Amino acid sequence: MDWFSGVVVFLLVWWTALFVVLPYGVRHDDPHEKKADPKEGIPAAPINPNIKKKFLFTTLLSVVIWIIIYILIDIEIINFREISMMMKEEDGF
Repeated sequence: MDWFSGVVVFLLVWWTALFVVLPYGVRHDDPHEKKADPKEGIPAAPINPNIKKKFLFTTLLSVVIWIIIYILIDIEIINFREISMMMKEEDGF
């Protein structure tokens, strides 16, 4: 895997992991509770989303997953050239 493919794979893994990590630990206000001041925010908004912690955890998780993907590609357990040739044959090209 060259450096550009590695960066693209890392970004795809990071983005996917972010959507997995985002919902954990989210607490909301009671949506049925009437607020005295409408400037207090939307009732469904998270109280403390901990975005920095989630970005850090997402990055660490993505690094681990990326290393596993890199190893699988490097020792040719996953061989994209072989997969593309099989797909080409199945399509009749």
